[in-house]
Amino acid sequence: MTTARTVLYIVAFGLFIYGLMGLTGPRTAVRGNWIAATGMVVAIVATFLTPGLGSWALIALGIVLGTLVGIPAARRVKMTAMPQMVALFNGVGGGAVALISWAEFRNSDGFAGDAAYVIVASLFATIIGAISFWGSLVAFGKLQEILPGRPVSAGRWQQPLNAVLLLAALGCAIAIGTGNHYEILIIGVLVFAGILGVVLVLPIGGADMPVVVSMLNACTGLSAAATGLALNNAAMIVAGMIVGASGSILTNEMAKAMNRSIVSIVAGGFGGEAVAPVGAAALERTVRSTSPSDVAIQMAYANRVIVVPGYGMAVAQAQHAVRDMARLLEEKGVEVSYAIHPVAGRMPGHMNVLLAEADVPYDQLKDMDDVNDEFARTDVALVVGANDVTNPAARNDPNSPIHGMPILDVDHAKSVIVLKRSMNTGFAGIENQLYYDPRTSMLFGDAKTMVSKVVEELKLV
Repeated sequence: MTTARTVLYIVAFGLFIYGLMGLTGPRTAVRGNWIAATGMVVAIVATFLTPGLGSWALIALGIVLGTLVGIPAARRVKMTAMPQMVALFNGVGGGAVALISWAEFRNSDGFAGDAAYVIVASLFATIIGAISFWGSLVAFGKLQEILPGRPVSAGRWQQPLNAVLLLAALGCAIAIGTGNHYEILIIGVLVFAGILGVVLVLPIGGADMPVVVSMLNACTGLSAAATGLALNNAAMIVAGMIVGASGSILTNEMAKAMNRSIVSIVAGGFGGEAVAPVGAAALERTVRSTSPSDVAIQMAYANRVIVVPGYGMAVAQAQHAVRDMARLLEEKGVEVSYAIHPVAGRMPGHMNVLLAEADVPYDQLKDMDDVNDEFARTDVALVVGANDVTNPAARNDPNSPIHGMPILDVDHAKSVIVLKRSMNTGFAGIENQLYYDPRTSMLFGDAKTMVSKVVEELKLV
């Protein structure tokens, strides 16, 4: 039985890794998900072969409840709500790890007789799992707009508060590690770490929330790996390390894309409230509005058009209308491509997934580093609901909170058309200088409605 379990675990690990490789592109992503899911089924079957596993009735009940909640949630969620669902599901993983550690504490009479590495791994998993669970709930609340997207902090007392909570959690953990078996100590670890998770994420603004979700996902993976070490469960160790490593790499890449350090993000990000212009920038400025017919004519006679998608496209579910518009332009001999910023939308790859759903050819999707040099040779840059990732203030205004963040150089195009509901700011709460550029025209309204009107006008050109 032990040999069979080991073989099944090895098969599951291979499927995890092979499935992860499939997530590198939209053509193989669905298959990669199915392969990794198959690996998880194999790992569960292998776990069932563990001697003295426990109550099969409780296990069956957990499987049924998880299935009844998970499948409807996954099928009904909209793409615009996918980031908060990821945050919520990730938090559940961290919470499960924390509860497992608590259960092990009770079953072992306060880790009495356990090896030092088991105690350390269990307490590490308790702290990180609790932080990830409660922090993910706050992230979900901000993304779902249940909680304010603006930073909510204790001001200059924020960092001392974080330090006190961390020290309190560590103090309880150290007391357990030195031989104290009182259950109030493990509850103290859970409570202090949970409060720390809340107060860590509350001061982080909406602009940084995708990075926070990725970071908490990595924390959940690491806590799961630590629990696997404590329980001598190879599946949890490998799966947890895969999640932890990939999440850490992704978090680092997203922070680089925003030209911000992870430390500065955790210390309290920006976003959620409009930042008013000051000084000369506060002078009254005007924007040029346009109409669907003018947009259609301008693009129909262009040689090259670059579409820049953002969260506004996701909210309006305008990706199919955008694809229809691109097909009409291509029939007229216009070259169409799509510029993708690494942090456009509310999660990594958000725009890629939406456009792949609309059957946009993958070779037309171009990353920021590849497309920026092409804007100067572009007749029309069509911005569909993107804000902060196109803001020239990141290059031109040293006083801007996003100064230094790499952006899409849409302002280098010969003409810029921005589809937007209003002049409201984006996640960072910063006014976009692009809207006042003499080469920019604003097409106000719902992205899907406006693009559909442009499509109808293109048919008449």
